[in-house]
Amino acid sequence: MLDGRGAIKRRAGARLWLSALWLGFVALCAIFAPLISPQDPLAQDLMLGRLPPAWMAGSEPGFWLGTDSLGRDVLSRMIFGARVALTVALLAGVVTCLVGSALGLVAGFYRGWADRIVGRLVDIWMAFPPVLFAILLIAVLGTGLTSVIIAIVVIDWTRFCRVVRAETLNQSQMDYVQSARIAGFTRLRTLLSEILPNVLPTMVALLTLEMGIAVIVEAILSFVNLSISTDAPTWGGMIAEGRLAIHQAWWVLVFPLVALFLTVLSFAQLGDGLRERFDPVLR
Repeated sequence: MLDGRGAIKRRAGARLWLSALWLGFVALCAIFAPLISPQDPLAQDLMLGRLPPAWMAGSEPGFWLGTDSLGRDVLSRMIFGARVALTVALLAGVVTCLVGSALGLVAGFYRGWADRIVGRLVDIWMAFPPVLFAILLIAVLGTGLTSVIIAIVVIDWTRFCRVVRAETLNQSQMDYVQSARIAGFTRLRTLLSEILPNVLPTMVALLTLEMGIAVIVEAILSFVNLSISTDAPTWGGMIAEGRLAIHQAWWVLVFPLVALFLTVLSFAQLGDGLRERFDPVLR
């Protein structure tokens, strides 16, 4: 039994570190994009259109992952696209976590009219299909990175609210909460100093998951030209372009698709690993 648990812990630790390494690599690419990018991601040269990757016949030096139909370097566009993806993931994830978790904590701890109001808001929001709701918001707000972040926050705060509310309700029944009340703690102090630290591991797991979802939503909006400008490099925009030329230049579609898949998977695995490591109940 102990050996089995040790094997499970080792596998979970390996997933955690592999996910962290990939996300760290993507973050470094995003931060140092102007320094490590081999080409200008916006430079076009129709004479170099649809060049294959460096290991295939017909490639050109300096274009390691080939070029798209306009002669733009795929690797450089992927590196700068990582900036957009991680910016949306970080800002949208953090703001969504703060808004949803705050409402969930209030609803789960104070209950009564606060819980009823928040519950009705969650029911109304969940009645709308999230992707269609995001497209509608972008159409109203206009395209741009700020609009994308606002749309993600507006449609996804309910996920944090529901889970944090349920966890807060559960923690409120624990003996340590009753002991804090007997010791004379105010309700706000009890919420912040006793309940919040025990809900925090769940919030962290949800935050990393939300970052992955934000990357997907941004890619979907880029795919339908509702994110930032069409010329700006984004993974979703590259996938949309590569889909039209899959038989002539498969690399334009495959490489950003793989990067998107690994990034989203790494966010999900990182969240599970952090929760297993820091959640006192699971430990």
